[in-house]
Amino acid sequence: MKRRGFIKKIGLGGAVLGVSGATSIPSFAGNSAEPTFNMDFAPHFGMFKNSAPGGIFDELRFMADQGFRSLEDNGLLKRSVEDQTKIGNMLSELGMRMGVFVVDGGDNWKTSLTTGKQEFIDTFLATCRQSVEAAKRVNAKWMTVVPGFFDRSLPIGIQTGHVIEALRRGAEIFEPHGLVMVLEPLSDTPELFLRHADQSHMICKAVASPSCKILYDIYHMQRNEGNLIATMDKTWDEIAYIQIGDNPGRKEPGSGEINFENVFKFIHEKGFKGVMGMEHGNAGPGIDGEKALIAAYRKVDIKN
Repeated sequence: MKRRGFIKKIGLGGAVLGVSGATSIPSFAGNSAEPTFNMDFAPHFGMFKNSAPGGIFDELRFMADQGFRSLEDNGLLKRSVEDQTKIGNMLSELGMRMGVFVVDGGDNWKTSLTTGKQEFIDTFLATCRQSVEAAKRVNAKWMTVVPGFFDRSLPIGIQTGHVIEALRRGAEIFEPHGLVMVLEPLSDTPELFLRHADQSHMICKAVASPSCKILYDIYHMQRNEGNLIATMDKTWDEIAYIQIGDNPGRKEPGSGEINFENVFKFIHEKGFKGVMGMEHGNAGPGIDGEKALIAAYRKVDIKN
């Protein structure tokens, strides 16, 4: 359904949605409903805070009004149950779906699962169980998992075995609910254990569960290894989720060196129907920067 027709159907022109306490829908700097994006790009909260300054729920309406069909919210687990429920209700009413949130028990950015120590496994599994409940509230399917830093005291093969065993335990929690943890190789620091697509592919094969797949972040993989299309092609059978960010700078497409037209063409030709998270900042400030960001995505959106 076209975005404009959907808005008319559910009365977004002035009706109360009942999840934010607002009595009317703000004009959002004069923007009217725009055509729905063909590719399922997912913004995050804060990306349009100037165009929709009334808070996260007004911002979510603005995203839908601009033609976005999904949202991702890395910090969902840190939100109150009430806000999680409100987000889930609003996504349903707007005809949008939830992208990833992060399975973060506090151990993602230190040496943890690679050690094989029970304390880290226990924290990870407890956070997996918490994530199941959060996923139900927002109707999510995918959750980002980061195994933490490598352990300098252990051979890499032993660390890999520890990570695989922990992820198998996590998959046992997610699989009955049809949920998928997506492993994200990152470039933030060389201390991170998971850094490459082929490494992630191997671990997914070893875990051998439909609940353990790859989150392919284009920004991080351009920094770590480049050769994006060929690498995606080799690991495609384990990729379940994609994130976007140009390099250098980690901003919207067109702000850096990556040829997103060709990358998106490859993804489209693969028949990918999943969410593509806009995991980056805005190249320009204020409302003008937010308009430019939307225009950048219009330019690279694949036309059906």
